[in-house]
Amino acid sequence: MPARCTRIRKRRKRPKPLKPERSIRDTALGLLARREHTRLELAGKLKAREFLANEIEALLDGLQQEGLQSDARFAEGYVYSRTRRGFGPLRIRQELQSRGVAESLVSAHLVFEDPQWLQLACREYEKKFGDSRVGSVKERARRMRYLQNRGFTGDIIRQTFARFERAETAPGAGT
Repeated sequence: MPARCTRIRKRRKRPKPLKPERSIRDTALGLLARREHTRLELAGKLKAREFLANEIEALLDGLQQEGLQSDARFAEGYVYSRTRRGFGPLRIRQELQSRGVAESLVSAHLVFEDPQWLQLACREYEKKFGDSRVGSVKERARRMRYLQNRGFTGDIIRQTFARFERAETAPGAGT
């Protein structure tokens, strides 16, 4: 009996029907419906879709006047979201600036002296390292780098370490 030749047939894909061109406003509103965008992000996404620069600027001005696009609203939501995920003020500030949020808005939504940052740093430290002791200088530096990469200030990092070192040296700790 001869061996069968099994051939895989590829199905031809039907061409997708052409969508009518979306207007610049519809495109922008679609993007804003998914999530908040800064003016800079929205302009970049519209530019990538090959809309004209003068149309983009006119549209963005109109959207801001109508209250449909707001860098302040974006900053507020972004700070809340990143704080909940355990990031510190330095990292959040840098991310907001890279997204085109004005320094005045960043300062309005990020208060560096807020005691919540110390609590957050302690929570992140404990989540990552638990109650394990710092054995060496190298390990201490690694843990400090972790908090630094999360965006906490040097002062907050020192206070966090002071809290955990006090807990380690307290009577009855580690038994």
